[in-house]
Amino acid sequence: MTEQSRMLGQKLSRRGLLRGAAAGLAVPVASALLAACAGGQATPTTAPAGQTPAAQPTTAPAQTPAAGATPAAKEVVLAILHFSVIEGTTWSGAHDRAGKRLAEKYPNVKYIYREQVGPDQTVPFAEEMIAKEGADIIVGNAEFIGMPLLDIVDKYPDKIFVAVTTSDLTHKPNFIRIFPRQYQSLYLEGLIAAALTKTGNVGIVSAYPNLQVLRRQAGFVLGVQEAAKKLNKDVKVHIKYVGDWYLPAEERAVAETLATQYNCDVLTQQTDSGSTLDVCKARGLWFVGKDMDTVCFYKWATTDTVAISFDTRWEVIYDKIIQAYMKGEKPPEIIFPGMESKITLKDGTEVTTTDIMNDCKVGIEAISPKAKAELPQEIIDLVAQRREAMRKGEWDPFTEHALVSNGTGLEVEGLPIPPKGTVVKPAGEKPTDEFLLQKINFDLEGVNILP
Repeated sequence: MTEQSRMLGQKLSRRGLLRGAAAGLAVPVASALLAACAGGQATPTTAPAGQTPAAQPTTAPAQTPAAGATPAAKEVVLAILHFSVIEGTTWSGAHDRAGKRLAEKYPNVKYIYREQVGPDQTVPFAEEMIAKEGADIIVGNAEFIGMPLLDIVDKYPDKIFVAVTTSDLTHKPNFIRIFPRQYQSLYLEGLIAAALTKTGNVGIVSAYPNLQVLRRQAGFVLGVQEAAKKLNKDVKVHIKYVGDWYLPAEERAVAETLATQYNCDVLTQQTDSGSTLDVCKARGLWFVGKDMDTVCFYKWATTDTVAISFDTRWEVIYDKIIQAYMKGEKPPEIIFPGMESKITLKDGTEVTTTDIMNDCKVGIEAISPKAKAELPQEIIDLVAQRREAMRKGEWDPFTEHALVSNGTGLEVEGLPIPPKGTVVKPAGEKPTDEFLLQKINFDLEGVNILP
């Protein structure tokens, strides 16, 4: 698939989206998505300089069991197929961290994995892990490597297969589709971004239009627009696509364009390299992060540059599946939790599925001290209020706000882009999970999509 075919308004089939739309995918890895989206077999991604790809079967390091904290005595083996390398990545890194945390929490849970898995390797690796290592729950951590598991789910009715969803919701009793409501944290980030900008321009360096990217961007834009209205500010969100998840040079060029030509003083991204963050550090701009607290876990920057980020805890989702499996039950076929879902880790830390996080702190305390000093108290209070309401399951930005089409987005087979000004979902109406996962194919009114 060419960059041009990914751009604004391009008509695609749902199946054509499957292999190219694994959201928030990892940071410095060479992408296999172009080959996958073109319909060919994707090859394993290449490790960044200084990293050695892991081609052999791998078991996570032994963890100290947590006394008494176990869903049952029988051993359960959680196997994760990572589309990329793990080290130094936010997407696969977060999935790997989840597996290790659960193995640490439960004495009877074992975590095994493979790295750099392409779609053509999904089934061979899955069957190998079942036959040789006793895998019970097999996860494809991106849709384009998870969907091939459908070929063997009927062959292993006593196993649970899991695939991250992007645009396809195919599911069976033992083929589970998962995704976290990261848009809730992105909404909170939008509130902060709008309050921080002094130029009135916020920029998003984005990969390419797909349903997952459009949903995540919509959550962020709703936060920007709500804060701007509350503060009586004119804030514009500028979005420019680079054409893929990991194109460091192009991402840097887009970030520079947003900073210089569009006067953006707050940047965020829906791409996976560190280029946007580097531009922010060099130019003294605020950066808003995604997928993992990289200040805490990777030390890529400090809170002098990263105003806020969000963290995804896949272990909350995996725990639901493990708990059902150990009870001899089938888990829900679609799992789409948000801030209301949580587990307690071995060390006693409570984590929700997603949350704003920065420098190892969560919630209001995660806001950069330097940024916090620039925020109006009413925005700090609003972030705290909305976060608490979402943690209680009492509030959601996609229910509260109307979703009005900008007339731009991604035309999917059977789902045209709504004309500009169309109220696709009115304020106060709770959208279905199917709508959120499959029907947000449009940008929100008011954003500036750059050529």
